[in-house]
This record gives sequence, C-alpha cells and structure tokens, in this order.
Amino acid sequence: MTVGLCLLTWNEIEGCKHDVPLIDRSKFDQIYCIDGGSTDHTVEYLEEQGIPVYRQTAKGLNQACKDGVDRCECDAFVFFHPKGSIPVEDSYKFRAFFEQGYEFVVGSRMMKESRNEEDGKLFKPRKWFVLGLALAAKILFKREGNTIWDALHGFRGMTVEAFKRCDISDRSPSVDIEMLCRSYKLGIKRIEFPTRETPRIAGTTHFKAFSTGKKLLRYLLWEIGRKG
Repeated sequence: MTVGLCLLTWNEIEGCKHDVPLIDRSKFDQIYCIDGGSTDHTVEYLEEQGIPVYRQTAKGLNQACKDGVDRCECDAFVFFHPKGSIPVEDSYKFRAFFEQGYEFVVGSRMMKESRNEEDGKLFKPRKWFVLGLALAAKILFKREGNTIWDALHGFRGMTVEAFKRCDISDRSPSVDIEMLCRSYKLGIKRIEFPTRETPRIAGTTHFKAFSTGKKLLRYLLWEIGRKG
C-alpha cells in the first residue's frame, strides 16, 4: 500500500512554515500540493522545500480535491490543510488503517479522545452543525459499517479507487460531506480516529459559516435524489 500526502492550500504561508518542517517525509511515498491561487508566496515557499505544487484546474474545494486525486501516484492519499491547527504526526496514522483494509479514513474532532477548537466554550454552533449533518447523513444513507461523526473535517484520506467510485460532484464545497454520503451509499469501508484541533495560527477561513451551511444542506437534499 503506497500513500501520498496531498497538501491543499490557498494563502497559507504561515501555516506552511509551521507544518511543513515537521513532516517526516519518510512516512509518505509522495508529497505534493494543490494550490487554489495563493498570492502570499505559499507556492514559492513549498517549491523551495522541494514539494511540487500544482494549480487547481478550476475554482472550488471539490475541484481542488479532484485535482489532488488526479495527481496522486499512490494507492491512497491523505488530504492535509497546513494551517497549524492539526498535529502533523497524526497524518502518519492513516497508513495503518489503509493496510487494515479501510478505504475511507477521517481524522475526527468529534470523538471522546479528540478536541474541537470550540471545546471549552458554552456555545458551539460549528461543532453542533457538523454533528447534525453527520446524523442526517447516517439516517439517510448508512446501511452498514462504522459511523463517521466528523462530517466536515478536511483532514481525511481515501484509496484512489474508492474516491473515483464516489464520483464527486461539482457542488463545491460539498466534497467532505459528499465523501461521507457516498461511502455510505456505496458500502465503502470507513473509520475515524481522534485528532486534536486548535485555532489556525494565521489567516481566516475561506468558508463563511452561514453561506457554506446553506450550500451543504442543498447538497444533502440533492444527494437524496441522486442515482447511484
């Protein structure tokens, strides 16, 4: 089983400077980046570090992920957003799960041993929305296998073959919840493991909560009627 690490970036220079030096490159058979059009020297920095960078072919998170799989030369991949918010060493854990036969693996912020950046707060709208979306996907589509409770964490991996079976749509930014729903519908073997999230070290999210939430709910309704 060969495993590639696919960095997904868009103006993440500070996160890259924090995370990239911590990567043990011996843990992966390929390391590369799909960039969404950075203007803050993210691309130049990664290339200086010997990491190939490919500009995504069209706008949207879904396309970035599809481009990442197209560029993958391995049996499986791990998507990693270098924001300084997730322990780099947790990316090494995916290989063992792939070798156990799992086709879809998620680093989860929703498990008992994990941490979400809203933990410790009384009001947790982001966490509750993710759990609600995961519950809806479970009720609508799950027939067997493990439940994935972190429906929206981009820190995830899949075998290339399983991702291609999912036939991810262009309804960006649905890719995270779409991988989950499709894994339920297609019977893809899945598992999640705990990770610990802290606030990003610089910059702001590219996905506004309200508008993104509406798009994800519209995707879920669309998936109900989708054939296959």
